[in-house]
Amino acid sequence: MNKAKFIQKILDELFPNPAIPLHHKDPFTLLIAVILSARCQDARVNLVTPALFELAATSYEMAQQDPKIVQKIIRPCGLSARKANDIVILSQILEEKYEGRVPDSFAALEALPGVGHKTASVVMAQAFHHPAFPVDTHILRLARRWGFSQAKSREAAERELKKAFPKKLWIKLHLQMIYYGRSYCPARGHILEQCPICTELASHNFNI
Repeated sequence: MNKAKFIQKILDELFPNPAIPLHHKDPFTLLIAVILSARCQDARVNLVTPALFELAATSYEMAQQDPKIVQKIIRPCGLSARKANDIVILSQILEEKYEGRVPDSFAALEALPGVGHKTASVVMAQAFHHPAFPVDTHILRLARRWGFSQAKSREAAERELKKAFPKKLWIKLHLQMIYYGRSYCPARGHILEQCPICTELASHNFNI
């Protein structure tokens, strides 16, 4: 069996309808949550965002905030000074250039402060349903363990994963891989026998 098809079959069985792990209600709150998730666990972000969005849940409201006030709220997420400044400035840009709407293009998103390719990919995929394959640390690890890539960069791994899996699966697949990595294939304490995909890959020959 083709390795990619085998992996997709297992992921569909384990995570048939994966939910977006970051709590949000619209493209703006998703964008802010993804920015906060940099070097921070999603669960911690979800503990912080209710208070942040109570303060300001739109770009108009956020653009008027003092970054120091935002920083106090988001401190548990780490890198709080930089993230707070980026969030306020990008909110001002959204108001000035995009009438308060989050733009639906990679170029426009990646031009915003605090928004890299991975963040833009998440927003494009989850907010606008554009075929994208965001690669986080979990997915980078799985891509290497499963033999799809030996790249050290997320961008290179993303290109190789996109070649291996059909475009129509990318949005769902990236969520499935995140959940699988957390539940069965962790960075530390990985137990082969408890990891269905790695167990099969180790015992059979698959074609990529």
